[in-house]
Amino acid sequence: MTDVASTTPEVLTDDAILARFQRTKNQPTGSQTLGFQILAVNQAEKRVEVAFEARAELLLNPMKQIQGGYLCAMLDEAMSVACMVASGMTHVAPTAEMKTSFYRPAQPGRIRGIGRVVKWGRTIAFTEGELYDPEGRLLAKATGTAVPTPFQSYKK
Repeated sequence: MTDVASTTPEVLTDDAILARFQRTKNQPTGSQTLGFQILAVNQAEKRVEVAFEARAELLLNPMKQIQGGYLCAMLDEAMSVACMVASGMTHVAPTAEMKTSFYRPAQPGRIRGIGRVVKWGRTIAFTEGELYDPEGRLLAKATGTAVPTPFQSYKK
C-alpha cells in the first residue's frame, strides 16, 4: 500500500458520464436556452445522442420556424459534447470551423440530435452532427473541426 496519490486518470463508464451530465447543476446558459438534455453516451463510437426542447417564445423566426442559427447552436452542442465524451471527460473542444446544411424547417418542440467524433487527434478533432424532428426526419446536418483542449488549460 502507498500513500502516493495515483496520477492515472479515472476511467469513466458510459453510464457514469451520462449520469454526470444528467445531474449537473452547472449547465451553461446556452445549453439551458436550447433545452439541452443528454440521452445516451457511447465512448467506443465517440457518439452521443441528445435532445433539445425548442421553445417557440425564444427560438422562432418570422416564418414561425426554429431560426437556423439556433439549429447551428444545437449541432455545435451535440458535436462538442461528443468531443468531451471521446476524450474521457478530460478535454473540451472549442469549435474552430463548422459547416451546416439545412434539409427541412424545424418546428417548436423536441428535436433529437446525434453528435460524433470522426477523428480525434492531438491538435484537432473532426466532428459530425445531425438533428431530427419527432418523426425521425432529418432537419439539418453539420461537419466541424474542433481544438481539443485539456480542462485545466481551458480554465486558465
